[in-house]
Amino acid sequence: MTTVEVDRTTSVTGFDAGAVLHDAAALHDLVDAHGPENDRAGRIAEPVVEALYASGAISVFTPRGLGGAEMSPRQSMDLFRTLSYADPSTGWVTMALGLATGLAGAFFDRDTAEELFATPRLGIAGQGTRPGRAVPVDGGHLLSGEWAFASGIKHATHLHTAAADTATGESRFFIVPVEQVTFIENWDVLGLRGTGSIDYTLSDVFVPASHSYPSLSTEPVTGGDLYRIGIGNFASLNHGAWALGVGRRLLDELAAVVRAKAGQPGGQASSDSFAEQYAAAEVRLRAAQALLYEVWEEIEAVLAAGDALPLRLETLNRAALNNATWSTHAIAEFVYKSGGTGALRSGTIQRLFRDVHGGTQHISSSPMIMQSAGRELAGLADGKRWVHFSLK
Repeated sequence: MTTVEVDRTTSVTGFDAGAVLHDAAALHDLVDAHGPENDRAGRIAEPVVEALYASGAISVFTPRGLGGAEMSPRQSMDLFRTLSYADPSTGWVTMALGLATGLAGAFFDRDTAEELFATPRLGIAGQGTRPGRAVPVDGGHLLSGEWAFASGIKHATHLHTAAADTATGESRFFIVPVEQVTFIENWDVLGLRGTGSIDYTLSDVFVPASHSYPSLSTEPVTGGDLYRIGIGNFASLNHGAWALGVGRRLLDELAAVVRAKAGQPGGQASSDSFAEQYAAAEVRLRAAQALLYEVWEEIEAVLAAGDALPLRLETLNRAALNNATWSTHAIAEFVYKSGGTGALRSGTIQRLFRDVHGGTQHISSSPMIMQSAGRELAGLADGKRWVHFSLK
């Protein structure tokens, strides 16, 4: 195992995005070596977590004015592809921590954000799709509820969770120190075991008004155009890039297995059928990547011009994410079938196969995404807009 030490100093100018990408690539051997351990332990190994924080990877979406990298959309996808290639659970935890942490920095008032980001090794994780209950009281809210899938929470200092204001009905994100959260150790799953995405509960926990913000926020207090996309559009940066990284690793692992057996009678190295299917899988992965990056190139141009995202680009963004996820699912099926009994046994291909099937269950890749996207693309969604993962 190669241990890579990374120690970059942040300032109000933040991490340099190019340096973060370089350092993340240098962490490959460390992250890859701990993949099996993460899978067994149900959490990311501490040496990896330390390196992720030190390299600036967790600050991917944190505003530069608060010491973060504030990466552009396509830079962030490069980061998530790199880490997910090394270990899917590590890539998943990085994107979960990065998003919740960065949004708090962007949408909290500046004084509250600066106080929060003074926390040593600040990391925020939690659930944002199933709201709890927030009862207004003097100075804030009393927050209660039960939530699932808190990816990265075992490596976080604070919780990010969604709840609806019982007086106004408004959905808000609340930030709570993890010491106030009751965790439920129930992460017994097929894939993405290393993410430790356990459930949690809160019961009448007081959250100051300054420590929450509307979940549909698009006008940042701190930071640039990135935060104007809205939380629903971040999903493809995270989950789409994750899928592309894992798909690339699957094909590379299969190719290595086949090359190692070259020359054996009946081996796939001499099979025309295998070669044809591998080429098709390669093209499918590259096509999915090209579509996702093309959509984000257009989105970046719209943001740079100061314009609002058109409905069509939001639709294509969600469709590109869905396509990346299910393209990688198809690749995983091909790799598993082609890997034979070696893929059945404990090892990298088996773990990647399970992780892909964990990733497909995320709400951002559910059938309703393509159903809604199809309606909009066909001109059947007049007067509607995307709210997170559905047209309303």
